[in-house]
Amino acid sequence: MSTHIKLSKFSLPISGEIRLPSSKSESNRALIIQALSDEDIVLHNLSEARDTQTMQKLLTSFEPELDVLDAGTTMRFLIAFCAVKKMGKVIKGTKRMHERPVKILVDALCELGASIGYLEKEGYPPVHVRGFLNGQDTDHVKVKGDVSSQYISALLMIAPVLKRGLILELTGKISSRPYIHMTLSLMQHFGIQYQWEENFIRINPQPYRAAEYTIESDWSGASYWYSLVALAPEAQVKLLGLRKNSYQGDIAIAEIMEALGVASTFQQDGVVLTKKEAVADFTYDFSHSPDLAQTIAVVCAAKGIRATVRGLESLRIKETDRIYALQQELAKIGARLEEQDQQWHIVPAPQRVQETPVVFKTYEDHRMAMAFAPLVTQRDVVIEDPEVVQKSYPGYWKDLQKTGVVIEPISAE
Repeated sequence: MSTHIKLSKFSLPISGEIRLPSSKSESNRALIIQALSDEDIVLHNLSEARDTQTMQKLLTSFEPELDVLDAGTTMRFLIAFCAVKKMGKVIKGTKRMHERPVKILVDALCELGASIGYLEKEGYPPVHVRGFLNGQDTDHVKVKGDVSSQYISALLMIAPVLKRGLILELTGKISSRPYIHMTLSLMQHFGIQYQWEENFIRINPQPYRAAEYTIESDWSGASYWYSLVALAPEAQVKLLGLRKNSYQGDIAIAEIMEALGVASTFQQDGVVLTKKEAVADFTYDFSHSPDLAQTIAVVCAAKGIRATVRGLESLRIKETDRIYALQQELAKIGARLEEQDQQWHIVPAPQRVQETPVVFKTYEDHRMAMAFAPLVTQRDVVIEDPEVVQKSYPGYWKDLQKTGVVIEPISAE
């Protein structure tokens, strides 16, 4: 027997104040920087997400094997961290994690002089990281700019403690640029100087400096509240702890949702979301903010907005194949996600009342659960394996209840 949850449709306006979880993207970067520094770095408001808790535990572990579970960021960052620290660790994860590539990062580290071996399949975890045993071979490596920004961030964060520093050359199109900026901004907060000219990022050897930093609330988590407001007939929600001048690339949700029916009013302690008129047709490139794609696909499908989107390529190597998962689950409400000439078309669902609850699978993916939950504004919804939200937003279901959504556990064979 497994437990699902049923979210029941309601008639009250959506309203409330929500204190969002802290950004795990900022938290995980700050923890690596703290561990690389010889000076006193004090971090406030660290994320309670499972990914961050895993990172904290493994950074202080004396075990020969480090199990990152399903945390992709933790896997990538720890490979680089253990290499520069010469820690001699085996880094492994879940079955799905062993299907997510690390070859580009490992190749770059080995070119710099690290010794890293694959224990099973070439190019994939688990890996045995031995570190820079014979010093640094070069200070210049090339990495494709359109791959996961986590590879690039992992290399950038260790750059200041490499004996010769690093010149990182990004080749081709640069995707997820905001995540690279986030990494560099946090490094700069802790004293690191860098130069980014055209496709070259140069970081000389230098120490991380003592400082304090308070982690911002999570803009990725905010996206599900924007979705709820967009889909509800009446709504006003205040999200606490968000900054207008954010390091996080997913602040793009505020601009995107202006087109899809949500206005953002920034205040000193957060942002207020209110409803506005939405467009009929929508076009967007998610290359720099792929974690928002599932949320937007559901909003467009449910609101009857025809959308053409790009930049979804990296979704295939996330916690699940998110393109396949979206196609399967959107079909349950009569919508389609169709690929054509390196872009995707969202064909909206017919606007009809659906009386029976729709059961959505989550594919062991926290973002699938939270992207489809806002459909409760239109119909009753059942979410399978609701515990997946522990990965990034452990309090999501409790927060949803605060706004008037009725949630009850149900058993399923």
